[in-house]
Amino acid sequence: MTSESLEIRRKRLKYRSQHRGTKELDLLLGRFAAERLDALDAGQVDRFEALLEAPSPLVYAWVIGQDAPPPELDTDILQLLRDFTLRPLTRRP
Repeated sequence: MTSESLEIRRKRLKYRSQHRGTKELDLLLGRFAAERLDALDAGQVDRFEALLEAPSPLVYAWVIGQDAPPPELDTDILQLLRDFTLRPLTRRP
């Protein structure tokens, strides 16, 4: 890892979250990153980045609970994503 600032990493990860290649995961990860990434600490950003390295179909299956993730990716970030996915959507005025 270079000495890239946390702010730059977050910006890069927000972009990557929205451009993975599968529409469903782009929407899910993109919304999560837009709403929650700035509140994550450096360790959580590391774990989010590691999750983004996994293939999209696997990440989607882990988030929706269809498959169990490997132990190294079964982290607080995956639980935050699951909770985020299951929360009810609120309408904005």
